[in-house]
Amino acid sequence: MFRSDIAALRPVATRSISPENFTGEKGGGGRAVEGTGAGPARDLGTGWKVSPSVEIGPGETFDMARIVGPGRITHVWLTTHTDHWRSLLLRAYWDGAAEPAVEVPVGDFFGQGWGEFAQLSSATVAVNPQGGFNSYWPMPFREAAHLTIENLGSETAVVYYQVTYEVGEQAAEDGAGYLHAQWRRSNPLPDRTTHPILTGIEGQGHYVGTYLAWGVNSSGWWGEGEIKFYLDGDLDGDGGGYPTICGTGTEDYFGGAWNFDVPGQGYTAFTTPYLGLHQILRPDGLYRSQQRFGMYRWHVADPIHFAADLTVDIQALGWRSGHRYLPLHDDIASTAFFYLDRPTARRPETPDVDALEVL
Repeated sequence: MFRSDIAALRPVATRSISPENFTGEKGGGGRAVEGTGAGPARDLGTGWKVSPSVEIGPGETFDMARIVGPGRITHVWLTTHTDHWRSLLLRAYWDGAAEPAVEVPVGDFFGQGWGEFAQLSSATVAVNPQGGFNSYWPMPFREAAHLTIENLGSETAVVYYQVTYEVGEQAAEDGAGYLHAQWRRSNPLPDRTTHPILTGIEGQGHYVGTYLAWGVNSSGWWGEGEIKFYLDGDLDGDGGGYPTICGTGTEDYFGGAWNFDVPGQGYTAFTTPYLGLHQILRPDGLYRSQQRFGMYRWHVADPIHFAADLTVDIQALGWRSGHRYLPLHDDIASTAFFYLDRPTARRPETPDVDALEVL
């Protein structure tokens, strides 16, 4: 999935789209005569940071990138004020599809679902002070790519961004899948149910990543639940309704153990190339009453392959008296990343701003 030989010379061209070059055309950068930086640049003129960002008004959808392929997006950098991390929706459409393959709040796409910065240092997503969002998920396409941002909030958002990509016949290899990303939230999770991460995905592909923004609504440990992957007919009778891949606990899936609890330190954050518990928001004794966590697991070295269909869910379990499991009613928001052999897939309804709000 990722290029292993950085020294290989390939017949492709690198292009980049930003507010300084909206089309990515060769020699098209730094030509702006108006933009959000026109005032500071008034003594310097064209070429001196005249258009570094865009303003997206309430209810507006901005075309971040339109690319004619074949091609491959290699890097997306973006930043905006924390107030907008949950109210801006990032979408990506591949090869002229009418429905997006990616539809995720900007913050969650980069592992920042709580509207507060947390350092994330991984192979595919890096978030650096103070909200520098970087995605290295490869995004190949055969005919065209279209990236948009919709502002569901009530205030104008100023967004800085840069989309770097390759164009050329070898930019998208034969057999490359399309990147999909889906966001779902259970708030609160209904009694004795599981949180759906993916539901009824059809086609051939592989699952490559999970990000969870988990808000705990009770006292005690909250991560005893298992994640389950239902592959290729598991839910249709071939597997008796049971998953082929079943985890052993939430902290286990994200690469930790024993409640993420280092004796004497309590919950302990960590961020590694492929997995981490990078965010821990503790109660403050006044208005913040709940513990909140951010966790990621990138299946880059161990993608989960499926030939026909995929469903993924996760349990929320704590402990009650008598050493019995306690089904929890937590606030769980998930972002799932996967590659598929087609540019569209079954997806959840688009959330409104109330469904996105961090409460």
